[in-house]
Amino acid sequence: MDDPMANPVSAALHGPLRAFGDRRGRAVRFDPDVSPFAGLPAEPGDQDWADLAVLAGPGETVVLAGPGAVPPQGWEVVRALDGVQMDGAAVTTATDPGIVELGVGDRTAMAALVERTKPGPWGPRTAELGTYLGVRRDGELVAMAGERLRIPGRTEISAVCTDPSARGQGLAERLVRAVAARIVARGDLPMLHASAVNEPALRVYRRMGFVLTRPMRFDLLRTPVGTPAG
Repeated sequence: MDDPMANPVSAALHGPLRAFGDRRGRAVRFDPDVSPFAGLPAEPGDQDWADLAVLAGPGETVVLAGPGAVPPQGWEVVRALDGVQMDGAAVTTATDPGIVELGVGDRTAMAALVERTKPGPWGPRTAELGTYLGVRRDGELVAMAGERLRIPGRTEISAVCTDPSARGQGLAERLVRAVAARIVARGDLPMLHASAVNEPALRVYRRMGFVLTRPMRFDLLRTPVGTPAG
C-alpha cells in the first residue's frame, strides 16, 4: 500500500473524501467542481493510466500530486510545478477571536478572493472539503485559509491567501494557526503543500514549526483525445 502522505490524493479519495470523487481500478479523480486533482498508484501501470483517462474523459485536464510519473504516449504535460510537502505536527495552534468561520453565504466572496490572489486550484464546490476561516475588514473578506485533502490522521491546510491591501499584517499566520487548531481538536495533525520556489511563504511556515517532509510534483496533464468512453 502506498504511503498516504506520499500519495495524498489517492489516500483521500480511497478514504475520508471518497464521496467527493470517482474511482476506476486504482485510479481516482475528484469531481471537477471540487478539485482538479487525480491520483494513481506510486508506480502506475498502463491499465492505471487507461483507467484515469476514462475517468477524466478525452482531452480533459487533471492534476497529479506526488513524486512525478512519466505519462504514456498520447498524454500531454501542460505544466509541471515543483512543490514541497510540510508536516505541521509541531506547529503551535491558536484560536483567534478576530477570525470567523465562513459558510455558504460567503462562497461568492471566497471565490473573488481566490481570483485576486491565486493561491491554487479552486472550484465551485472546493469549500465543501472542510472548514474555512477568514478575516473581514469593513465587511469585506480580505484573508482566508481552510482544509482540503484529508487522509487518515492528517488534514491539509490550503487556500491560504490574503488580499494585497492587507498583506504584511500577519493574517496568513493567524489563519493557519487557527485552522490547525480545528484540525488538532478533531484528532488529526496538520500538513500543507506549497510551491518549492515560494520562499517567502516557506520561510513563514518554517518559522511556525512546519517541517519539510518531501518534495512533491504537481503535474497538469491532458488526457489523450482518443480516450474511449466507459
